[in-house]
Amino acid sequence: PDARVLILGTVPSRRSLEAGEYYAHPRNAFWPIIERLFSRKTGLSYGAHTSLLLEAKVALWDVLHAAERPGSLDADITAPVANDFVGFFEGHRAVRTVFFNGTTARSLWERHVAHTLPAGLDLRPVTLPSTSPANAALTREGKLAAWRAVRDAAAEG
Repeated sequence: PDARVLILGTVPSRRSLEAGEYYAHPRNAFWPIIERLFSRKTGLSYGAHTSLLLEAKVALWDVLHAAERPGSLDADITAPVANDFVGFFEGHRAVRTVFFNGTTARSLWERHVAHTLPAGLDLRPVTLPSTSPANAALTREGKLAAWRAVRDAAAEG
């Protein structure tokens, strides 16, 4: 409830759903980036990863509550159903920055969520490069450089 920032993906991949963990694909750069941002250790367990986020006051969720997707590519998402962000922001009043893990998460937010939020909700949306292995346009170091904005925003306030 004391989160200062929110990171949003689209919807969990098949591998994440099977593992019951966000960003479970071993080639996804999300957890290695989080380790570099908030810890000096690498190769942490999922529990340690989520503890890092809690300590840093970072909330993690998905834009979508449900969707159909035959594989794990965001481009294949159909029948999207958004999560309850009105309820989320009522319970997380300190969140001021919303980070999107890639352009598809941002696009889904704009189409299915932004117009449902109450007027006056003061949020700063920031689109970051996707940590997915499918995003080969940037190296992991390039992604890390952009993702430092999460650490900076979490430290504010």
